[in-house]
Amino acid sequence: MSEGTAAADFAALLRQLKDRSGLSYGVLGKRLHMSTSTLHRYCNGDAVPTDYAPVERLARLCKASPDELVELHRRWVLADGARGKKGAGDAPEAAASSDAPALVPGAPGSLEPDSAGRSDRRRRLHRRTAAIAGTGLAAVLGAVVLAMSLPSGGDQGDEGRGSPVGAATTKGVSGGPTGTEASVSPSPSTRSQEPNSPSPSPSSTPTRNSAGGAETADEPPLTVNTRPYTWEGPCSQHYLIDRPATDVGPPPVEQDAPAWVGAHRAVSGGEQLVKLTVQGTGEETVVVDSLKVRVVGKDTPPAWNDYVMGVGCGGGVPTRPFSVALDAARPTVVAGDGQRDFPFKVSESDPEVFEITADASAYDVRWYLELAWSSGDRKGTLVVDDDGRPFRTSGNNGRPAYEFPLGAEEWSKSAEG
Repeated sequence: MSEGTAAADFAALLRQLKDRSGLSYGVLGKRLHMSTSTLHRYCNGDAVPTDYAPVERLARLCKASPDELVELHRRWVLADGARGKKGAGDAPEAAASSDAPALVPGAPGSLEPDSAGRSDRRRRLHRRTAAIAGTGLAAVLGAVVLAMSLPSGGDQGDEGRGSPVGAATTKGVSGGPTGTEASVSPSPSTRSQEPNSPSPSPSSTPTRNSAGGAETADEPPLTVNTRPYTWEGPCSQHYLIDRPATDVGPPPVEQDAPAWVGAHRAVSGGEQLVKLTVQGTGEETVVVDSLKVRVVGKDTPPAWNDYVMGVGCGGGVPTRPFSVALDAARPTVVAGDGQRDFPFKVSESDPEVFEITADASAYDVRWYLELAWSSGDRKGTLVVDDDGRPFRTSGNNGRPAYEFPLGAEEWSKSAEG
């Protein structure tokens, strides 16, 4: 699908939702903290947001149905993927967007308010310089990529992160990380770990072919974008943090959760909702055969404080298409009521979105997912994790609980804590 067609289809549905809501661009902009010009560009098809989070907030504000949310996300994935094929051509849109998640004050890389404007100008200048220099550096980068692909005994570090659309490693939709990169396979014994021993990096497990060997000649015919910090609703989301309430920043909005979690070294408490967007990289159909859970560690939940992200917002209606009981002896991915089970088919023009709710109460669990796929005579497995690290979900029963009421300036002890 061409970039223009994908962007037009995405904008058409977004504009339909906006028109149906009866709300003006000005009202929507104030409620979403976005400029009216940015909203105009999104709804007219002049620009595609680099992040899905503001699109989802806009759709929910316009009372989009669950089916419309799924369709809107599908169209955004296609439009965003089509734009990615332009390479450096999407830099002006990224520079013009005003919806980038705010950094957490005091976190590494965060900015003080008086320096934000200067930093933004430096970023725009950097993008323009990078676009101009791109052609001249192509030959050099090619040589570097060739050198990096040769076998060596060193640590991979951050190789593979930030790969283009179609690569085995991709970043999550809201900036949340994934880990589906292929690399050297560890020995089979590394998968049997004691709960307190260092857990292996799930990203060290490669895509495997039907013979059990690692596929290195070809890229897998699909990509997986992972959002490990998705919320069913603020009132349902808890995090365990090893800090007193006075040292914890205000709760973030969902799209800023990855940065907030990283800055506070937080652990999902009680449950964790992981959203996967699986898309083919070509016209051929790829079958997603199964999704399996691998636990790399279980321990007693840490005795940390429990912080809830929202107060007084009411209980949401959980969709829970798939669930995982991490406390079980052999956790498995289970389809919810009315939800069809695997296998599924995906292609470049027909992605699938999977929502997996993992819950824990008795243990602090480190885990990841293995997505098995097949296409023609090819078969393989992609590891899905948190940017090369296992997901971590811990029970929070009996932990001191804190809340941040609307209009408050600090955390307070919860009546239920």
